[in-house]
Formats: sequence, structure tokens, C-alpha cells
Amino acid sequence: MPKIGYFLSCEQFGPVELVEQAKRAEAAGFEALWISDHFHPWNDAQGQSPFVWGVIGALSQVTSLPVTTAVTCPTIRIHPAIIAQAAATAAVQLGGRFVLGVGSGEALNEHVLGDPWPSVGVRQEMLEESIDVIRKLHKGEEISYHGKHYEVQEARIYTLPEKPVPIYVSGFGPQGAALAGRIGDGFCTTSPDEELLKAFRDNGGGDKPTQAGTKVSWDRDADAGLKEAHRLWANESLPGQLAQILPRPKDFEAASTLVPPDKVAESVTCGDDSDKHAAQLRQYLDAGIDEVYVQQIGPDLEGFFSAYEKEVLPQLR
Repeated sequence: MPKIGYFLSCEQFGPVELVEQAKRAEAAGFEALWISDHFHPWNDAQGQSPFVWGVIGALSQVTSLPVTTAVTCPTIRIHPAIIAQAAATAAVQLGGRFVLGVGSGEALNEHVLGDPWPSVGVRQEMLEESIDVIRKLHKGEEISYHGKHYEVQEARIYTLPEKPVPIYVSGFGPQGAALAGRIGDGFCTTSPDEELLKAFRDNGGGDKPTQAGTKVSWDRDADAGLKEAHRLWANESLPGQLAQILPRPKDFEAASTLVPPDKVAESVTCGDDSDKHAAQLRQYLDAGIDEVYVQQIGPDLEGFFSAYEKEVLPQLR
């Protein structure tokens, strides 16, 4: 049975707001939570970027919903051994209701310690090795690891959940989807692209779980909703590899001036038409996605949660 979850945006909201949204999401009938993991927001207008592991600890105390990071980059800014410890603790706090979503990252977050930004192929190679490190540490034994990219010496994680943390891998192109199929316990994406899903399933993904995130701008005034979506999230419509290679929020702001509002409107439902909101989510379910996570961009969170509880979620069940 497909799940509809709520997408907590660490780029747009502070830690207290995110915890309140999680509680409201559960009350409205959402079945799970996605939470982004960033050092920077995409632009200054979004304005936030709390440390995700602190927020997850707080979430574990106020909600019974499962939580997935969407997504953590375990390769450059934070060593995979540290991510392994963080993920294990999160899984213990959440009683096993935690999935570590991982990806090869963006320069926006990963360049901050002065490391070079590798090519796509190298980043994917690093991601595969980092997952190997995490899985070995999650067995609870002392390990020493001597890889091409990572070194671990005499390390053991003591605080572990009863079962190893599932690791879902993100992919936004055929190469990434195929890698996710080969090494992931599941797949994360942001597109209802059936070809991507096929690449995942044909390369080892089989019937493993799939998740996708999407954004809406619920507002009683559709034009105001679109204006807010364009102001805050035009970066979502940037072409090519810009999202992976631009290093600063101000670079995304500059590039986003090239994105017209009607381009944003193609992928973000704006306004309060519940049928249109349901139709946007249904695209993902129809493509074969198992879990769809929706993020509210606009400021009327109570309007959003009320509409989804009473009018949108019932259409999808």
C-alpha cells in the first residue's frame, strides 16, 4: 500500500518549526517523514539550515512516524564512520523507524572544509565505498578499513539498533538509479520518471522500496502561492548539473533569475485546489513510487495541513 509522507525542509525552517510541523503532519494523517540534510540552504531567502541529527533526536521524542534523511552525503563534509554512528543513534532513538537516505551530494554543502569537488564518477565511487564502511560498522564489531577513499582504524559502534539501518540511495539520472539498484536497500528520487525507476529495478533494485519527494505551495491565492514558490525554490528548476556544482547560496540566487515563474508552475501545484494537489501526488503513485513525501512551501501551514487531512489524503487512499 503506497504511503504519503511529509517532507521537512531544513533549508526553509528552523529546528523548532520542523518539530512542530512533524507533530502536525502526524495529526493530519501523514504516514512518514522525510528530512533534508544540508550545511547551507539553496539561497538566502530560504534562510535556515539546522544540523539534521539534532533535529532527528528531537523528532524521536514527539512523533511515532518513521524518518528518512533525504538525503545525507556521507563522503566529504562528514566521514562515513561518523555518519554510521549518527544513523545508528537515530535508529535507536526512533525505535528502528529510521532509514538513512544517502546521495553523492552537492558542492553547496560539501566544499565547506576546502576539499576539492570530484567528478560524478569519483563521487559515486566514494558513495559506494562509504556505504560499505557504514554497513561494516553497523555489524557492531571492531573494524579497520583501508579503502581507496576512506581509512578507519580500530573503530566500533556500541549504540546500535536491533536491526541494521536500511540505506536508500538517491539517483537523478540513469547512472545514479542503476547504482542505487546495485548497492541500495531502496531508492530516493524527486521525479515521477518511470525510466529512472526501470533503471533502478533492472539493476538489482527489483521490488526494493522507492521514495520520492515533491513540493507544493498551498495558498488560498494561487498567484501568491506561485510567487512564493518562485521566490524560494526556483533553484529546483535549474538545468543540467548546476545543482551539483554551484558552491554558494548566492550563486543559486543568481542562476535562479534565469528561471521564469511558469517553469516553477510546471512542477509545483500552487493554490488551494485539492484535486490538483492530489493529481500531483498521484503522478508519483502511478509511476510506481511506494512512498511520496510532500513539502509545503508557502506560509499557510495550517491551511495546508487542514486541506490535506480533509480533502487531499482521502483521495489517495
